Amino acid sequence: MNSTAVATTPEAGERKELRDVLTKLGDVAKVELKLNVPAEQRMSLRRLRIDPLQGRLREVVFFDTPELTLFKAGIAIRGRRTQNKDDDTVAKLRPCVPAELPPALRDSPNLKVEIDVSRRSHVVSASLKGKRPAGTLTDVLAGAVSLENFLSSEQRSLVSNRMPAGVGWADLVPLGPTYVVVVKAVPEGSDHKMTVEVWHFPGQVPLVELSTKALPSDVFPVQKEMAEYLEARGLRATGEQEPKTRKALQFFATHPAEPA
Repeated sequence: MNSTAVATTPEAGERKELRDVLTKLGDVAKVELKLNVPAEQRMSLRRLRIDPLQGRLREVVFFDTPELTLFKAGIAIRGRRTQNKDDDTVAKLRPCVPAELPPALRDSPNLKVEIDVSRRSHVVSASLKGKRPAGTLTDVLAGAVSLENFLSSEQRSLVSNRMPAGVGWADLVPLGPTYVVVVKAVPEGSDHKMTVEVWHFPGQVPLVELSTKALPSDVFPVQKEMAEYLEARGLRATGEQEPKTRKALQFFATHPAEPA
């Protein structure tokens, strides 16, 4: 669920709209189903029998203007450190119409097109991921490496045509870091691999997201199976389903780091 382990079945109109999108976007490789777990349901996570000590720690930093100009234009730029792995970068357009991308980007092996499905909504996104040696993100935050050089040339190309007028790389500031614990496993009693992400924000209740992935042809049965599985264990989508990227950006835009 890069946006959906939906605990409720979409209404008929929304279901038809999503089916139409899946039909038109034959190049979509995966659909991510997501569910945010409300604070009052967190104890029910124990019923999944997923061992949190098998998780991996990540440090995540987004880059935007203090006014979130890129986010408002549908652009997300992220750097990430992962325990015992290389650093990585992501440039994402969300929403996006893949057919409108330049041919060179559409043919890139690094391009990933997904539909994020969450409670009562779905969004098509296109992203390019890159790898950097471990420690490079730390150098970017210290000012030793520029953000422009941190990203690959095709990542810069992906977002260049959508960058708002008057905004350049030098205008972007780091928003974060936030620390994330990620656990991937097949829960007890389920046939589907699930990802549990716990996003920590200073002074805040952590954001907990459950997600699973499905082929476009299987999205509706997988959605139904996962909804029933989670509801039987006391996990149900209630209240606002807040995307983790938006939560991180808005939090750190209003809680800037103290000057060194």
